[in-house]
Amino acid sequence: MGKTIVEKIFSAHANKDVRANDIVVAEIDRMMAHDGNGPLAIDIFYQLGGERLAVPEKTFFVLDHYIPCPNEDVARIHAIIRNFVKKMSCVLFDAQGICHQIMMEKAGIQPGHLVVGSDSHTTTYGALNAFSTGVGSTDFAAAMLTGQLWFLVPETIEVQITGKLRPGVMGKDLVLHLAAVLKADGATYQVLEFKGEAVKALSMDERITMANMAVEMGAKAGIFEFDEKTAAWYAHNGLTVEKDGVTADSDAVYAGKIEIDASALEPMIAKPHAVDNVSPIGKMPDTPINQASLGSCTNGRISDLATAAAILKGKKINKDVRMYVTPASRAIYQEAMQKGYLNTLTEAGAVIIPPSCGWCIGVCNGIPGDDDKVISTANRNFKGRMGNRYAEIYLASPATVAASAIYGRITDPRNLL
Repeated sequence: MGKTIVEKIFSAHANKDVRANDIVVAEIDRMMAHDGNGPLAIDIFYQLGGERLAVPEKTFFVLDHYIPCPNEDVARIHAIIRNFVKKMSCVLFDAQGICHQIMMEKAGIQPGHLVVGSDSHTTTYGALNAFSTGVGSTDFAAAMLTGQLWFLVPETIEVQITGKLRPGVMGKDLVLHLAAVLKADGATYQVLEFKGEAVKALSMDERITMANMAVEMGAKAGIFEFDEKTAAWYAHNGLTVEKDGVTADSDAVYAGKIEIDASALEPMIAKPHAVDNVSPIGKMPDTPINQASLGSCTNGRISDLATAAAILKGKKINKDVRMYVTPASRAIYQEAMQKGYLNTLTEAGAVIIPPSCGWCIGVCNGIPGDDDKVISTANRNFKGRMGNRYAEIYLASPATVAASAIYGRITDPRNLL
């Protein structure tokens, strides 16, 4: 009986043959915490008697949630992390970008790695053929102390995606459709293993978006096979592939199977206040917007900015709309600047804000007003998510966000392509 990708990864990291639903203690390849909860993990580490890190070179802290620092309380949080990193000789990425993008760019994550992070969207690295998942501060402290964690090996759902996305329909639309199919708890503590003709055609940025949002269906992880596009992503980012990719066996056992015809999809919208409250754009009522937000760990990569720039080129953002754009990292910011995307976006009327999570979690850089309707490329639209419980958040692709910013209402981007 064959194995899924995840069963193979856990077998390698537990140093024994394991299957879904086995309980294992596994070695961690990379671990990451950010300024949102890093100090709590540090405090627990000391409560557990920690004096030094098990693997400092594999332990990463990222300052990204409150960047630029908005107040003195956050400044103290940042100081706690900086001092801990200095004392423990681990790795700090300070105001260089959103943690998940930075980890992929700079932390040496490889195919087949096992990665944990103190953030639910750590699932992002599954696009690189790694098993990556979010953990709580206590588990993160234990990982810092021992270099290991215990896991229940997850079952896997096979997500077979056929056909090809039509112009104007993006990976974000695909994953929002999947959320509508599975609902918010349809894959709880399971892994979504993406495969099929349409998956092979997806760009790496779109795969990253889908892996990022796997957790929105309750999944422990979302994972893709390693292929030539994965290899090209590593090369583009100046990274070396040091490990072979992990593939599922042809006779692997899955907990379930979902089939999607990508060619039948249109742009999708997640309506307030749930990620799985999804509607095809053709069935949306006329919905004016006040704010358009492009970026986040879900859709702040170079192709996302390029898509928005192509739609906005030579046009103006509606006078009743504020548009904020956040590249996911400093490297993406610089590339977008060199390619002229940021110039195009600012000429259209957008405001470029530093790579950070602030607007997405509602702590700085673009808090909406009461009764504002926001269209966003982020991953969550819960009430109060962006800092105002009286605002309404709609989730959509970069193309849909850009098109909507022009017309001041939720707009099908295919009208502008």
